[in-house]
Amino acid sequence: MKFASEWKDYEVIASGGGEKLERWGDVFLLRPDPQAIWRAKFDFSKFEKLNAKYTRSASGGGSWEVLRKFKDEWVVGYKDLKFLISPTSFKHTGLFPEQAVNWDVIARSIATRQSINVLNLFGYTGGATIACAKTGAVVTHVDASKGMVEVCKRNCKLNNLPETSVRFIVDDCTKFVEREIRRGKKYDAIIMDPPSFGRGANGEVWKIEEHLDYLVGKCCELLSDKPLFFLINSYTTGLQPTVMKNVLARNLDKTSLGFANRRVAGAPRNDIEAYEIGLPTNEGIVLPAGCSALASFKEVK
Repeated sequence: MKFASEWKDYEVIASGGGEKLERWGDVFLLRPDPQAIWRAKFDFSKFEKLNAKYTRSASGGGSWEVLRKFKDEWVVGYKDLKFLISPTSFKHTGLFPEQAVNWDVIARSIATRQSINVLNLFGYTGGATIACAKTGAVVTHVDASKGMVEVCKRNCKLNNLPETSVRFIVDDCTKFVEREIRRGKKYDAIIMDPPSFGRGANGEVWKIEEHLDYLVGKCCELLSDKPLFFLINSYTTGLQPTVMKNVLARNLDKTSLGFANRRVAGAPRNDIEAYEIGLPTNEGIVLPAGCSALASFKEVK
């Protein structure tokens, strides 16, 4: 497991009983977490600094109960990155802090090259997009939600990124990839964080167990002559890291001859790293928070 241990503006104070008690800057939130099935050490709702707690509704969804006033929106930082935070009606805050471990990995990779072109699918509010662009990459950010893309634009401005560093696309990710193939577009690196279930901009249905393999295969066709990496992240319960590793390996195998002809080492199975990601808590344990698979490419000398 890899976990983000270098946050200063975020921490998990405690977890258990299906909840996690968090600090986002100077705001303290209590949110549901299905992985925290162990017994809580105390009643988190009575934490004296708690600003708000999210409670699920029996009919679906849920709502926030404000206990101590705080701003509707504020900023947190991770190293030299900055992000807008704002609790939503779906319990989220606009950022997945556990992804910092992947931001570091891809930033280090991008720093080894110049003029890197990155495709970020299901880009949400742009955590990975900001990390890539801050390191000098040009990013195409794709998400079916116009609202999420607008937040990404604001995050880019917050980080003082040039307008030319990110191209924003509101579209169904699969359809966008298919069009990019027809246009002959190529990318040096690809990132995707697909949901378990979702709908595209025009009502297209996405089911990860049915559509992930196809999309990864199509994305392989978009890789440039000198690819850098291909990163998949998932929060889908039951989808193990090895499953994503296998999806990457089998689809890259189909194009391995093409990679050899381009004087690029492909991604044999031992070049694909699969791992859980998590968040360390102040209790001395790690809270699981999804999994990732990363294929790295090296030029043949």
